Amino acid sequence: MKTNLDTNMIKSMRAIGVEIPEIMLPNKQVDLKKWAVVACDQYTSQPSYWRSVEEYVSDSPSTLHMILPEVYLEDEDSGRRIKNISKAMRKYIDENILVQLPPSMIYVERTLSTGIRRGLMAALDLEKYDYHEGAQTLIRATEGTVLDRLPPRIEIRKNAVLEVPHIMVLIDDPDKTVIEPVSKEVSETDKLYDFELMMNGGRIAGYQVRSQAAIGRIVDALTQLADPRAFREKYNVGEDKGVMLFAMGDGNHSFAAAKACWDNLKAYLNEEEKKNHPARFALVELVNVHDDSLIFEPIHRVLFQVDAGHVLKAMKEYYVSKDQGFDCESFSSEEQMKERYEALKESGQNNIHLIPCMSPDAWRILKITDPKSNLEAGTLQAFLDYYLENNKEVSIDYIHGEDVTADLGTKEGNMGFLLPIMDKNDLFKTVIVDGVLPRKTFSMGEAHEKRYYLECRKIVK
Repeated sequence: MKTNLDTNMIKSMRAIGVEIPEIMLPNKQVDLKKWAVVACDQYTSQPSYWRSVEEYVSDSPSTLHMILPEVYLEDEDSGRRIKNISKAMRKYIDENILVQLPPSMIYVERTLSTGIRRGLMAALDLEKYDYHEGAQTLIRATEGTVLDRLPPRIEIRKNAVLEVPHIMVLIDDPDKTVIEPVSKEVSETDKLYDFELMMNGGRIAGYQVRSQAAIGRIVDALTQLADPRAFREKYNVGEDKGVMLFAMGDGNHSFAAAKACWDNLKAYLNEEEKKNHPARFALVELVNVHDDSLIFEPIHRVLFQVDAGHVLKAMKEYYVSKDQGFDCESFSSEEQMKERYEALKESGQNNIHLIPCMSPDAWRILKITDPKSNLEAGTLQAFLDYYLENNKEVSIDYIHGEDVTADLGTKEGNMGFLLPIMDKNDLFKTVIVDGVLPRKTFSMGEAHEKRYYLECRKIVK
């Protein structure tokens, strides 16, 4: 790493799994509003969104040409799209559309309706990450990893010369010692970009952080959060629980794909090459879970090509077989359902999960008593996994936003399910004590508030 950081600093960074990246950004001639595109796993049931993006971007330099929106995963030409991604990356390097910065972090301010979300671009060591259940690594998944979602990402990354991340990784820093002080350590002269994001994504500004003093303070603050004794006191756990400094927020499957590619590559490297190969690290944006603008949103579910009566019958059979109770109330309107739902919640019934759902014929509240999972998402997902396994013609999508879920769930042949919000303050301790959450338990903000692809980094020598 070509930097003026001293040896002890580099040693401290490696201990906490952090690397100072050499980030690449578009040159001054590139229209950044057309360059930056929202995460590929958003709007997966709304192809009209991506068609609008394509029309807006056209042939302009854009991260759109370096990603595969998941709405197209099942298309016949997905293989061609993946090949074109690698070509676009090489073109942007060869034609100097991308310019490499000296080793540095980038302090990010994303203006949203909820306020300014502050982040810090850094590279994390994939050797310190494990998404498997029971992992005690420094970097961990917060939700179950769906192995079927990895192959397309691996296929893209294994032939890529660049990574273009939408990954957001959380830290649990209630005293705001790591990221927030950076706002006072940068100035206008450090500004790298400042522009409006497309499709109502808000505004984003980035500032280069490269001084040894600023980076040293960041590393010291992260090291304090990773202190084993402080960690055990903070979460009231024993020595059997390993320190978790970084928790995956968004982009876990992309991070897992990077890990898989690195594990394949390192088998062909000697020990010295393994230490510093760029593919060993993954570029992410660090965000404090206590950032005031960071709102956890539930992720809802919609089933496609189903009959609601068949689903409800299967639900009852499933939950009864698992020694859980099942009941269902039906309503003729969304308003009636919501009024009843609020009344049931206020009644304070214990040991019951309430899940609103909708289909073309009715609005409903599902009632599962004696649930085996602590969270409604776990209770519902266990059934959905079972049902999908036994009904291959049925498909599922995970939806951000109640309105979109209701719109899709009431269409012919569909059925939607609404889930409650998880308290973000419980995230770290829940994962540390209980392990990963059911997949798709929470989302950090609505779809248009997700991280946009912007910064790049070489992952080849």
